Amino acid sequence: MAKTAAPAAGRKYNRKRKETFNIYIFKVLKQVHPDIGMSKRAMNVMNGFVHDTFDRIAAEASNIVKYNKKATMDARAVQCACKLVLPGELSKHAETEASKAVNKYAQ
Repeated sequence: MAKTAAPAAGRKYNRKRKETFNIYIFKVLKQVHPDIGMSKRAMNVMNGFVHDTFDRIAAEASNIVKYNKKATMDARAVQCACKLVLPGELSKHAETEASKAVNKYAQ
């Protein structure tokens, strides 16, 4: 195992940042149940769930873009991917929330 070199004088060593959805999961939890917390292990499970769902939707949206012979993924492709990936009632709720988010972003 190779050791990393010590930082030069006056410089701080920066670890590679790990991207997580933890703060967003916590904000949604507080909207739904303000008096309930979440353990670190439960947060890791939820973070994995969100990453997995994101990967599935992104992969399906990518396939939709390829089928239509386009080079750019748009909101419509992601919306169709959500309909295909998410089951039943969940896809309908996701669709309404997504359309609200897109409208808010467009304004």
